[in-house]
Amino acid sequence: MKFGGTSVANLNRIRNVSKKVIEQSKINKIVVVLSAMSGVTNELQTYIDEIDPFPSKETDLVMTSGEQVSVGLLSMILKKEGIKSLPLLGWQIPIITDENFAKGRILNINNKIIHKHFTTYDVIVLAGFQGISINGNITALGRGGSDTTAVAIAASLKAERCDIYTDVEGVYTADPNIETEAKKIYKVAYEEMLEMSSTGAKVLQTRSVELAMKNNLKLQVLSSLINTEGTYIVNEDQLIEKEIVSGVSYSKNEAKLTISGIPDKPGISAIIFGLMATNNINVDMIVQNISQDGVNANMTFTVPLKDENFAKKILEKNHDDLKYHNLTLDSSIAKISVIGMGMMSQSGVAAKMFKTLAENKINILAISTSEIKISVLIKKKYTELAIKSLHTVYKLNKK
Repeated sequence: MKFGGTSVANLNRIRNVSKKVIEQSKINKIVVVLSAMSGVTNELQTYIDEIDPFPSKETDLVMTSGEQVSVGLLSMILKKEGIKSLPLLGWQIPIITDENFAKGRILNINNKIIHKHFTTYDVIVLAGFQGISINGNITALGRGGSDTTAVAIAASLKAERCDIYTDVEGVYTADPNIETEAKKIYKVAYEEMLEMSSTGAKVLQTRSVELAMKNNLKLQVLSSLINTEGTYIVNEDQLIEKEIVSGVSYSKNEAKLTISGIPDKPGISAIIFGLMATNNINVDMIVQNISQDGVNANMTFTVPLKDENFAKKILEKNHDDLKYHNLTLDSSIAKISVIGMGMMSQSGVAAKMFKTLAENKINILAISTSEIKISVLIKKKYTELAIKSLHTVYKLNKK
């Protein structure tokens, strides 16, 4: 069972969590993974930014401290209720990660320790989002990393299921805060959820879905505030009917970088994206076109909004190697995506998307596709219009 920040936002919410845990503990031995209380991680980030935002062992030490509080509080409440509960931090398992501060990747989990603790305790309350590097430093697993902790632990223990409790009732066909006609999806394939997460749906962290898919672990996303069944994330073969389009997602956390006038020669893309990879910056959409002179090219790509200035500095630092004429940044963009397993066997999905956006006078700045996804970049101010019109045209509205 994993509970996010809104589920443990205050003592009343933590007491609510304890009731759900006690109920489950009557049936199973449980690992409960917790995030920090809502808003705490953001507050810690503001302190860090004021001193030095560059990821380091110190920044991760600060960033992962919020989870320690929620874990201690829940374990105290459970003990008072007579539950054999043990609070643990990532390094006590240990959850071993690489040395990538702020974006640590899990290398190994020692599940023997957990099995040993289960001989004495019925509930282990574990801090999400944190691990310990091979060199003994506390590491953060990236924003939303508690999902990854929960899925990794569940997979390691071969748990029957991993329940991700949040403040929504499940996965919807679109953000219900924008599209009131959005409906809850009861079953969704790993691949679809992976595309939804990577294109902006905030329900699950992308890496956690990858891990679940790799380990064939059944996930359920459900509300900690309402007692109702959530959305199950399952293998594609467990879907009775594959929707052509399952949902419309969006992300406003993208920035577009355009490098104009770079030499049109082999190896230039390798240099640019090699620099991004070395500095752990994820690149998403890429568009390259040749200038009218036929000698130079223009390269446009997107990076996470939080990395835009870092990426710009890296490119400026390597200007002499890249020999570009101009570098521009644009953060007034949004990425809109339509996703569905049925796309693999149906044509016309892209044409319908482009036609709908054109009818609403929304200009497309870039396009990227996969077998089950089409993403476009548009101006941020058209986000709501794009979501609502696409949601309607693909017949996703509530019946």
